[in-house]
Amino acid sequence: MRVPLRTLALTTSVVMGATACSGSAITGGEDTDDGTIPIGIIADRTGSTADVGSIYNDGMLAYIDWLNAEGGIEGHEIDAQSEDYAYEVPEAEDLYRRYTADGVVAVQGWGTGDTEALRGNVSADEIPFMSASYSEELTDPEESPYNFVVAPTYSDQMRVALDHIVAEDDAEEVAVFHHDSPFGTAPVGDGADWIDEQDYDLGYESYAMPDDTANFVGMLTQAEDQGASHIVIQNVSSPAAQVAQDLAEQDMDMRIVCLNWCADELFVTTAGEDAAEGHLFVQPFAPPEAQRPGHAEPAAYLEDQGGSLEEEGLHFTQGWYTMHVMAEGMRELVANDEEVTGPTLREALEDLEVDTGGVIGTGTVSFSADSHRGSTSTGIYEVSSGHLDEVAADVEPGQSGE
Repeated sequence: MRVPLRTLALTTSVVMGATACSGSAITGGEDTDDGTIPIGIIADRTGSTADVGSIYNDGMLAYIDWLNAEGGIEGHEIDAQSEDYAYEVPEAEDLYRRYTADGVVAVQGWGTGDTEALRGNVSADEIPFMSASYSEELTDPEESPYNFVVAPTYSDQMRVALDHIVAEDDAEEVAVFHHDSPFGTAPVGDGADWIDEQDYDLGYESYAMPDDTANFVGMLTQAEDQGASHIVIQNVSSPAAQVAQDLAEQDMDMRIVCLNWCADELFVTTAGEDAAEGHLFVQPFAPPEAQRPGHAEPAAYLEDQGGSLEEEGLHFTQGWYTMHVMAEGMRELVANDEEVTGPTLREALEDLEVDTGGVIGTGTVSFSADSHRGSTSTGIYEVSSGHLDEVAADVEPGQSGE
């Protein structure tokens, strides 16, 4: 069973948010106001992506709790307000306005729709914004000067998936099942463009997945009629697991390739070991069972809480290290006795390499003034007897992943 970190999340929302109204940016010197670094967090804990969103939020809040207990950033604690927006863009916009009114110096967001909707505000307000969206549109500093993407984009993940499918099986048809939202459609067009650029002889059709359906047998029948051998899924774990169950129950011969948000342990446990067997994951974040050096600190934290990283899963470390990347930018400023503000944090992040101990891609996240794409490398995993077996490491678009 997972540790009930919901308690931590709710406590963090109240306790850490209690002093954020000061909105005081800090410096590395002694003459500070309350000495904290205020940030806002927009989380999905009850909406349509809450199955993974709550775990990600737990990881982010746990990192802040751990960091502050370790003395913060050169003695300065992160003061975080974390609130649920239930995957509703208007609610995310309201939270953002509230956070900026409270004087936060940065925001951690969640979904593609809300992240893209807030992009103009973020730029105008000069607020560095990271989120769990890996939309390629967010990586160009000319268009999104204050958005930072820590992992390979959804489009890069799709390119890697298509490369691997072609190299592995010489497939003729691919179906893409996607969440019916900007998150879901983010890599679909780029996948079609990649097939053209690489001159792949590959059919490619996309299908929007409704939220209110008991099963996906109808869509699978359409994909089967298309002649698809593979189904790339751009969605979260629960609906993807239902697709796997439907495939098994209908005895259909198609292989799932999950991108980041359904490529996890939750897919396996929800689908069941037999239904999950043999399906593929394109996953930039190493799962706990890969035992990368970067797993040690979150694992130790959870053990102190009476739980384990294996129980929480890879999305916990995804939230943990996304917050870590932002915090390292803050650390650089404080260590150099510079004020932590939105503009200075942006500059620090653009000139920083952050070691994630092998958790994200090759292990290093780095941005520049020319690109806010922090990593282009991902792992490929296969479900085998309930485990996530690594098929290939550090794969980038244009490589086969074999």
